[in-house]
Amino acid sequence: MKKQINTQNQKVKLTQLFKEFFDSEKAGGLILIACTIFSLILANSDLGGHYHQLWQIQFVGHSIGHWVNDGLMTIFFLLIGLELEREVYQGELSNLKDALLPLFGALGGIVVPAGIFLMFNFGTATQSGAGIPMATDIAFALGILSLLGNKVPASLKVFLTALAVIDDLGAITIIALFYTKTIFWTNLFAALAIFAALLISNRLKIRNLLFYLVGGVAMWYFMLNSGVHATITGILLAFAIPFGNGDEKSTSYILQHFLHKPVAFVILPIFALANTAIVFDQNIGRTLLENYSLGIGLGLIVGKPLGIFLCAYLAVQLGLCKLPTDLNWKLILGAGFLGGIGFTMSIFITLLAFNDESIINNAKLVILFSSLIAGFLGFTTLKLTLKKQRN
Repeated sequence: MKKQINTQNQKVKLTQLFKEFFDSEKAGGLILIACTIFSLILANSDLGGHYHQLWQIQFVGHSIGHWVNDGLMTIFFLLIGLELEREVYQGELSNLKDALLPLFGALGGIVVPAGIFLMFNFGTATQSGAGIPMATDIAFALGILSLLGNKVPASLKVFLTALAVIDDLGAITIIALFYTKTIFWTNLFAALAIFAALLISNRLKIRNLLFYLVGGVAMWYFMLNSGVHATITGILLAFAIPFGNGDEKSTSYILQHFLHKPVAFVILPIFALANTAIVFDQNIGRTLLENYSLGIGLGLIVGKPLGIFLCAYLAVQLGLCKLPTDLNWKLILGAGFLGGIGFTMSIFITLLAFNDESIINNAKLVILFSSLIAGFLGFTTLKLTLKKQRN
C-alpha cells in the first residue's frame, strides 16, 4: 500500500494553468483540422482563385496574409513564450533532472530531421528548407493526444507539451539565426533597447500589464522593420513580463490565462485558413519525389520519432535523467510520432525558407500529408500500447 502511494506521488501533478493550456490546445487542434479541410476544399473549387486573392488584399502596406503571419502569429509565440516561462519556473523544466528528458528528446527531434533533409538537399537551391521538419505543431499534437481520452498518463501530456514547446523555441532560434537575410541595425537596436527597458522594469517590480503590452507593440514594430522576423518579439516579450510567484494574481498568469482561447480558437484557425489554401497538382506523384519533398516527408515521419526516441533513450541509459514511472518506451515512441506533426510551424518556416510559389505550395502539400501520417502512426501506437497496459 505504501509503495502504491509513493508511486502515485511520483506521478506528475498537473497545475490548473497547465490543464487550461492542454484543454485549449486540444480543442484548438480539432478546430484546426476542420479549418484545414475547409480551406483545401475551397482552394480546389471554382472559388479557389477568389479565395487566394482574399489573402493578397492590401491593408496598411501589407497583404492580409502577411499581417496574419507576422502579426497574429506573434501573439501565438507570446503564448508559447509564457508557457515556456511557466515550465521553467514551476513546471516540467523547473527541475533540471526532470527537464532533461523532454530536452534531449526535443534536441533529437530537431537534429535528426534536419540531417535527413540535408541528405537529400545539401548543396542544392532547396537546402534552406532544413528547418521545415524540425518543429512540432502543439495544437495538432495535443489535439490528437486528446482523442485518447483520460487513459493518457499525466506524464505523457507534460512530456509532449514540454517537448513541443522546446521544439518551437528551437524553431524560433533557427528562424532568427538562419532566415534573416538583411538586418537593419538601427531598428534592431531600437527593438532590443525596448526589450532591455522592459527587463529593467520587471526588476523594478513594475507589474502593470498594459505597460508591457504597449512596450511589446513598439518592440514588434521595430523588429518588423529590422529584417529579423517579427514573431521573435512574442518570445522576448514573454520573458520580460513579470512572473512573480506564478499565482493567479501574477502578470504572466493573467495574460497567459487570457490568451488561451483567442489563440486556440481564433489566431491558429485564421493561420490555417490563410496558409493551407493548397492547390492539388495533377502531377502529385512527381511532386512527392522531389528532393525537398523527400526531405520534409522522411524528416517528419521518420526523423522526428527516431530522433526523439533515441536521444531520450540514450539520456536515460546514461543516467542523465529518468523515465517517469507511468511511462514506457512505446509511449515515448508514440509521442515521437506525434512530434512529427509539423503543420503550423513547418508551414511557417516554409514561407521563410522558399521564394518559389510552386515549391511553397508543394512543400505545404507534403507537410500536410506527412503530418497526417505521423498523427495516425502516433495515435495508433499510443492507443494499442495503452490498451495493452489496461488489459
